Amino acid sequence: MSDALVIGVLALQGDVREHLTALAAADAVARPVRRPGELAEVDGLVIPGGESTTISKLAVLFGLMEPLRARVRDGMPVYGTCAGMIMLADKILDPRSGQETVGGIDMIVRRNAFGRQNESFEAAVDVKGVTGAPVEGVFIRAPWVESVGAGAEVLAEHAGHVVAVRQGNALATSFHPELTGDHRVHALFVDMTRANRAAESL
Repeated sequence: MSDALVIGVLALQGDVREHLTALAAADAVARPVRRPGELAEVDGLVIPGGESTTISKLAVLFGLMEPLRARVRDGMPVYGTCAGMIMLADKILDPRSGQETVGGIDMIVRRNAFGRQNESFEAAVDVKGVTGAPVEGVFIRAPWVESVGAGAEVLAEHAGHVVAVRQGNALATSFHPELTGDHRVHALFVDMTRANRAAESL
């Protein structure tokens, strides 16, 4: 087995390239994932921002939805940004017709909660587990978390709404840290993935 930590980015739709760059900067080998065979070869996975309904439908079409659910249930580290947060929610408050989620975090998420594309904004966000200055969060048609279950830990809030959550090996943010050049959230996820691989090798 290679010593390299391999983290995939679900490459069906959305801002895949930016995540690949951020993961590489955080000292991981980053690969796009489009097929079940590619998913089987990674230590962790990022589900990027984009359009959550489209990502959901393409995951089903490409035969990835059930393998994704299985690996997340088995403890594979996974990080979702924006649409990826929606994909990791156990429940969506206002789903589109036919929209499915991978699940993994006991939370209820509201789609597009911070407004439409032309209401996008940036804000400094204090994220638990990320040291130093606040993270500059880019919010683009961003969701927020309406509520979390007992197993989920709130890592950040903005304007009174939960915008970052962790449950076990699953991490999710409403915002896009991959768009700012600040790779500390990705470094946090890389550390989670490395710790999980070390634990599995014991």
